[in-house]
Amino acid sequence: MTELYRGRFAPSPTGPLHFGSLVAAVASYLQARRHAGQWWLRIEDIDPPREVPGASESIVRTLAQFGFEWHGEVVYQSQRSEIYQTALAQLQQDGLLYPCACSRKDIALRSPSGVYPGTCREGLAKGQQPRSWRVRCDERVIRFIDGIQGDIQCALSREIGDYVLERADGLLAYHLAVGVDDAQQGMTEVVRGADLLASTAQQIYLQQLLGYTSPTYLHHPVVLNTQGQKLSKQNLAAPLVPEQAVPQLWRALRFLGQPIPPELRRCSLDELWQWAISHWQLAAIPRVAQLPTDEIGPLTDKGSMEDAFENG
Repeated sequence: MTELYRGRFAPSPTGPLHFGSLVAAVASYLQARRHAGQWWLRIEDIDPPREVPGASESIVRTLAQFGFEWHGEVVYQSQRSEIYQTALAQLQQDGLLYPCACSRKDIALRSPSGVYPGTCREGLAKGQQPRSWRVRCDERVIRFIDGIQGDIQCALSREIGDYVLERADGLLAYHLAVGVDDAQQGMTEVVRGADLLASTAQQIYLQQLLGYTSPTYLHHPVVLNTQGQKLSKQNLAAPLVPEQAVPQLWRALRFLGQPIPPELRRCSLDELWQWAISHWQLAAIPRVAQLPTDEIGPLTDKGSMEDAFENG
């Protein structure tokens, strides 16, 4: 019996969706649809200091306006804290966590490379108070075959060091929540931007420690602005315009290497999705962005690509 494909799109509510978000959503959505599988929507709202009021509602509304259809109810990480705490307690019970008193400044002074030097691994010095909890990384090499980026290997102990799972402010780390969610929700494949490639080994390692099965991974190229920076909310990327859903989706498909005809920039939303689902080619996605921003095409019928990235 063939396993049901399960994929997801998991934005953080730090602002409205932008073109880089759209590329990630399109890639994960079409990969799921081509496999006749499920596509889940998960809002990763476990970092309140970075979240923008109303952003979660805006994300859900915008995706619906762009024609995305997800399976089941929207999943909110803020409602799953007990599940993450249970996983954290399991790791602690297994002797895989330890308290750490180091600040970022302490680590930078001791390790210019940024790799945690294991200062607190054997216990806190007298009088020190714990700031966070770290997971012990053993000598294993995490290896996986990414569907776009190829053979990926990471020796966590040498390249990253023991990393934080519970922060000094009491909030849980992204790696723990995502690793637990992808496994417990039964995701079979994770499709996301290559900027998150470095996080994958950390999530797989936690899944292995917790006895979970890891999904497979596809990391597509990320969208850059005209200054060569990743298009992001932090860089004030322009929000998506629902009234221009078709030309923006057309651009996302073109960015992902899909041979979409120029005339489909002005078709209906249903027609564009029908073409995209029936013509989706994973092999066409480049490892890195192949098209300069001024060659992808205009963001809308009223403005150029260069204009659209002015604020990004």
